[in-house]
Amino acid sequence: MTDQAAAEWNARVRAHPRGTYLQTTAWAAVKAPNGWQSRLIAGDGAASPADPGAQLLVRPLPVLPWSLGYAARGPLVDPWTPDAAERWTARLRDGRGLDGVGLVRMDPELEAGEAAEPALQRLRELGWRRARDAQPRATRIVDLRADEAALWSDVRKKWRQYVNHARGAGVLVRDVDADAEPDAFDRFGSIMRETSMRAGIPIRATSAYRDLWAAFRPSGEAQLLFAEDASGATLAVLLLVRCGRRVTEPYGGMTEAGADVRANYLLKWEAIRRSREAGAEEYDLWGLPTPGIAHFKEGFGGREVTYVGAWDLALDGLGAIAIRTAEAARRRYVRIRNRGRSAPAMDAAA
Repeated sequence: MTDQAAAEWNARVRAHPRGTYLQTTAWAAVKAPNGWQSRLIAGDGAASPADPGAQLLVRPLPVLPWSLGYAARGPLVDPWTPDAAERWTARLRDGRGLDGVGLVRMDPELEAGEAAEPALQRLRELGWRRARDAQPRATRIVDLRADEAALWSDVRKKWRQYVNHARGAGVLVRDVDADAEPDAFDRFGSIMRETSMRAGIPIRATSAYRDLWAAFRPSGEAQLLFAEDASGATLAVLLLVRCGRRVTEPYGGMTEAGADVRANYLLKWEAIRRSREAGAEEYDLWGLPTPGIAHFKEGFGGREVTYVGAWDLALDGLGAIAIRTAEAARRRYVRIRNRGRSAPAMDAAA
């Protein structure tokens, strides 16, 4: 993709009503070290929101002669109609730019429910099949177009008390520049490991958080927030990414000391409040992986959103079978490797 094509595509993503940071070229740069290559599947010229298009991440698989294509939170299309499903499928099947791709996976930002059924039915007729989810199906989204007083009143009463308790305990929230503080992500990674053990959620290498921040920071779309006590000790952390009208919080965690003083409640509220001040219109709390985490996020208002999940389209019949078989074998290997390990306890305020 040329620099001009990348700039035009990123502008389209940011302006789209369903724009997501997972469809930007910065995200492709984050995934490139893992073998993913970016391919643009879109119409010519300045497309309308109703014209389906996506950045497809393509990765060759070991031994197999086929690649897997993945439209993370794509394609971008609004509204989702049977006609949009037909046009998107036709673009994938015409073969341009997809040589060697045996299977395409997508997890569109299409909310599940009766309104989605016509498009889903057409996708089924066109050969799409439900797949294992790669991104969170359920999340909470806070509408930031209301004024701050309305947002505050939408926060559960007990949660507001916890926010004020943290303030009274001297907790402060600050925007951290990891370039100026080289140990920032060491602290971030340490807290994420502690959170993973306590809440029973997956952990990533510290480099994954650093790479995400580094990819989006030059455009001013990444923000690192730390909640600290009066001594400067880090109690809770959040990594935020903005894309157009939406701010997303893909990663966050807290220490045990932070839980004691409710630092995570103040941090979450400040993230929401500051995102609104910066002009964002939506705040995506990004995933409800456990009942405890869902309960914690519910207290900050907004509405719960459930998407239709991941869907697969076979572009090569034999290739699709081989890819699915390889994925199933990998899942079995992971289960065997992890057999006997005790599961971490869940924390209701992770």
